[in-house]
Amino acid sequence: MSRLVIDNGAVLTMDDARSVHFGGHVVIDDDRITAVGAGRYDPAGASAGAGVIEATEVIDATGMVVLPGLIDLHYHTAIGKGYSDHLPLWEYLETCWYPLIRKLDAESAYWAAAASYLESVKCGVTTVNDMYRRLPDLGRAAADIGIRAVLSNDVALDEHDLDTLQDNKDAYDAVHGTAAGRIEVWVGIEWLPLASPALLRDARALADELGTGIHVHLNESLTEVENSKQRFGARPTEVAYDAGLLGPRTVAAHCVWLSDTEIALMRETGTQISHNPSSNAKLGNGIARLPEMLAAGLNVGLGHDAAESTNNCDMFEVMKFASLIHRAARVDAGLLQAPDVVRMATRNGAAALGHDTGQLVAGAKADVILVDTRSPMFTPLLPGDRSHIYSHLVFAANGSAVDTTIVDGRVLMRGRELLTMDEGEILRNANAGFARVIARIGG
Repeated sequence: MSRLVIDNGAVLTMDDARSVHFGGHVVIDDDRITAVGAGRYDPAGASAGAGVIEATEVIDATGMVVLPGLIDLHYHTAIGKGYSDHLPLWEYLETCWYPLIRKLDAESAYWAAAASYLESVKCGVTTVNDMYRRLPDLGRAAADIGIRAVLSNDVALDEHDLDTLQDNKDAYDAVHGTAAGRIEVWVGIEWLPLASPALLRDARALADELGTGIHVHLNESLTEVENSKQRFGARPTEVAYDAGLLGPRTVAAHCVWLSDTEIALMRETGTQISHNPSSNAKLGNGIARLPEMLAAGLNVGLGHDAAESTNNCDMFEVMKFASLIHRAARVDAGLLQAPDVVRMATRNGAAALGHDTGQLVAGAKADVILVDTRSPMFTPLLPGDRSHIYSHLVFAANGSAVDTTIVDGRVLMRGRELLTMDEGEILRNANAGFARVIARIGG
C-alpha cells in the first residue's frame, strides 16, 4: 500500500456539513481517501490499522486550497477550438461541427482528446463526461493522461452519417471498465433533430441491456424545440419521457428551454441535468431556468460543453458564469451563492454520474486538486474565512490557479507540470491532426 499525504492546506471537504479544515490534512492510501481532518498529519496516529505502508509521499499544501476535483458533466473533445465560432448553433453544427467529426481518423481523435484532457487536467478537472466519436481512441487518450472519463457516442439516425447504437455497443465492449475502471461507456444521443422516438426507445433498451447510463442533448435551443413540435407534436423532453429515455442514470445536457411540465417530468424521473451557461451564452441559445430547476429539487451539475463553444475547458469560468448570468437575468444578487456553485461543480456532478467522488471524506475515491492562493487572484484573503475562499474560487480564480491534480490517488499534475505525458508532443500532434481533418473537408 502506498500513501500520499496532503498536509497543512485549507481543506474544503464538500461533505454534508460543508466542513472546512484550515491547516488540515488529507490522507490517501492507494486510490482511496482514508482520513481527512483538522491539524497537521500525525504519522503515528494515522498508521494504526492501515496495514503495511510501502511508501509515504507528503505534499506540502501551505497556501493551498484542497478540494475535490471538478466534474465536467457535459463535454465534447475539441478538435477545432476557435474555428468558425461566429455562427449560431444550428448553422455551426451543419457547416463546421458535423463535417469535422465525420472526417476524424484514429490519430486525430486521439490527439484531440489528449489536448482536451490536458487542458482539463490543468484546470483542475478530474472527470469528464465526453460525448464524441471514435471512443476507443478517446479511451486511449484518457488512460494515457490519467483522467477519469465517461464516454458516449454521437448517435443519430443513419442518414446523418454519425454514430449508430451498434457503434456505441462496440465501444462499450472495447473500452468500458478499462484503465482500472476509470473509463466508462454510456449510450449517447446527439439530439432530437437528428433522432426519432424509435431511436430513443432503442437507446434506452441498449442502456438497460448494458447496465449503463445515457447522455443526451435536450432543449438546447428554440429551433430544436420547434423542430420537435413540428416533427413529433411534442417538446423534446416530452418526447424523451414518452420514449423512456429519462431516468436517474440519464444526463440531460443544456435544458435551456424547459417548460414547467418538462421540469416536472425531470423531477418525476430523477433525471440529472448538466447546466452549461457559458456555451449557451456564446451560441446565443438563451439562459436556462436554473432557479426553477433547483427549486424543483433537480440535481444539477456543470459542464463547459465543447471548447469550440467556450474556447477553453476552464470550469472555474463556468462556475462564474453559472452565478453571474442568473443574477443579471433575474436582477437578484442573492441567486447562486458561491458555496452552492462549487457544490454543483463537484458533488452534484459526481452524483449525476454515480461516482464515489466529489467530496473529501474517508472511503471516497481520491480525486483531489490543490489551488494556489498565493497570487493576486486570491488577494486579499482573510485567514480562516471560508466564505472568502468560496468567493475567490467562483468569482476570481481561473484554471491557472490549479497547482496539483490527483486522480485515483495518482498525481497527474504537480506545480502545473503534467507528469503523465509530454505536453509539447500533445500540442504538436493536436495541431497536425486538426490540419489533416480540415484538409479532408476542403477547409
